[in-house]
Amino acid sequence: MNILIAYDSVYGNTEKVARAIAEAFSNQVKLLQIKELKKQDLKALDLFIVGSPTHGGRPTPAVAKFLGGLEPNALSGVKVTAFDTRILAKDKGFGLKLLVQVLGYAASRIAKILKLKGGSLILEPEGFAVRDKEGPLEEGELKRALEWAEKIKKQTSRA
Repeated sequence: MNILIAYDSVYGNTEKVARAIAEAFSNQVKLLQIKELKKQDLKALDLFIVGSPTHGGRPTPAVAKFLGGLEPNALSGVKVTAFDTRILAKDKGFGLKLLVQVLGYAASRIAKILKLKGGSLILEPEGFAVRDKEGPLEEGELKRALEWAEKIKKQTSRA
């Protein structure tokens, strides 16, 4: 199986999650920062996982630019899913809660773009919590990332 995990990371938290997900796939996976990713890296893919920190409810500009630049059917026949890192609004003030209610998180936006580009969503997007804007990741999030990756593996073996 040809698997690619592409991510952007501002403070290192999203990279840690991407690496944890990659661990579950052992040597079957290619892990690239979005700035290293080329359109030809998407050739003959079976599974494409994209991750980004959430900034204003959106993925980073680098992730949005790369995905937005793909042809409409660039991911046809490719299984896809997405993840993000995020501050959980339930633990914060009214302003952040309202902002999240209005804007949401990056992973669902990434998943929507992946589907628009022809990808087949195999698992709902997932968010991994950070304590503050710069992190660190909340306790247990890397373990959750491994568990989420195991769910992805199960879905890809069924399909």
